[in-house]
Amino acid sequence: MLKKIGLLSLFIATTTLLSSNVMASNSLLNVSYDVTREFYKDFNVSFVKYWKQKTGETITINQSHGGSSKQARAVVDGLEADIISMNQSPDIDILYEKGKLIPKDWQKRWPNASAPTSSTTVFLVRKGNPKNIKDWDDLIKPNIAVIVPNPKTSGNGKYSYLAAWGYVIKKGGDDAKAKDFVSKLFKNVPVLDTGGRGATTTFAQRGIGDVLLTFENEVELIKKELGDQYDVVYPSISILAENPITIVDKYADKHHNRSLAQAYVDYHYSEAGQEIAALHNLRPRLASVATAHKTQFKSLELFSVDEVFGGWAKAQKAHFADGGTFDQIYVK
Repeated sequence: MLKKIGLLSLFIATTTLLSSNVMASNSLLNVSYDVTREFYKDFNVSFVKYWKQKTGETITINQSHGGSSKQARAVVDGLEADIISMNQSPDIDILYEKGKLIPKDWQKRWPNASAPTSSTTVFLVRKGNPKNIKDWDDLIKPNIAVIVPNPKTSGNGKYSYLAAWGYVIKKGGDDAKAKDFVSKLFKNVPVLDTGGRGATTTFAQRGIGDVLLTFENEVELIKKELGDQYDVVYPSISILAENPITIVDKYADKHHNRSLAQAYVDYHYSEAGQEIAALHNLRPRLASVATAHKTQFKSLELFSVDEVFGGWAKAQKAHFADGGTFDQIYVK
C-alpha cells in the first residue's frame, strides 16, 4: 500500500512538473524599455499569429516596460525575462557582468550587433516652435526649459546626453568644451524623470518645458495620443540609437522555451517584423524594408557611440558611473 502511495505521489509530482514546463514553453516575458509599448502591441500580435500558423501552438507574450537601465537591473535582481529588448547595449551587458545570465559575446548572435532597429534623438517643441529652437546651441540659451529623462536610469536620457556631447565634438570642440556645453544644457533641465515615458508626460501633459529630447520613433506616438500640438525639429547632428535584443539564456532554459525565444528574436529581422518597426517609426535595418521606407526617415548626420566615445563601456564609465561626468555637472 505504501509503495502504491509513493508511486502515485511520484506520478502526480512528475505530471505537475511536466505541465508547468509545457505552460512555460508556450509563453515568453519580454522586458523592454519605455517607448516600445505600442510597437510590441502590434509586433506580438503578428508573431503569435505567425507561430500559430507555423506550429499550431497558441502562445502568450507578456511585456514589462520602464526606464531601460531600471528594467535591466530588475532582470539582474531576479525578474525572469526570457527576452530583453533595450535601447542601448550596456543595459544588456549588465546581465552578463552582474549575473552571468547571458554569454559575454551576446552581440554576435544576430546581425547588426543584435540590434534589428535603430532610432535617433530629436527635439519635440510646442506647435509653431515659439522659442525658435533649431539646433543644439539653442538648448543652452537662457529661458529655455529642456525636458530629458535621467541619464542614470534611462537609455533615452543617455542618448540625449551623449548626442549633445557628440555634437560639440563633431563641430570641432574638445572634451572640455563638450563638458561645459552639456553642463549648461542640464542647468536648463527643471526636472529629471526616470524614463522616457515619464519625461513625455511632464512635457505633454503637465505642460512643463519648451523642448523635449526624445527618440524619433516617439514623436508620432505623442502626436497620435495627445493631438497635433507639437512640431519635430531635427538637429544638424545627432546620435545613432541602436535597439539591441537577446535571449536571457538562464531564464529561457529554466522555462524550457529557448526555441520559442529564438524564433521571437528572429522575427524582429524578418520582413514582417521590420515592416512593423517602420510602421512605428523605428528605422528598419533590413535593406529591402529600409529602401521601401527611405522617404519616411529624414537623412541627417549621425554618429555612433563607438565613433565618438570609444564604445559603450567607456562612455558608461566616464559619464554615467557614480562620480562620473554627469554626477559632476548636474545640479538639481
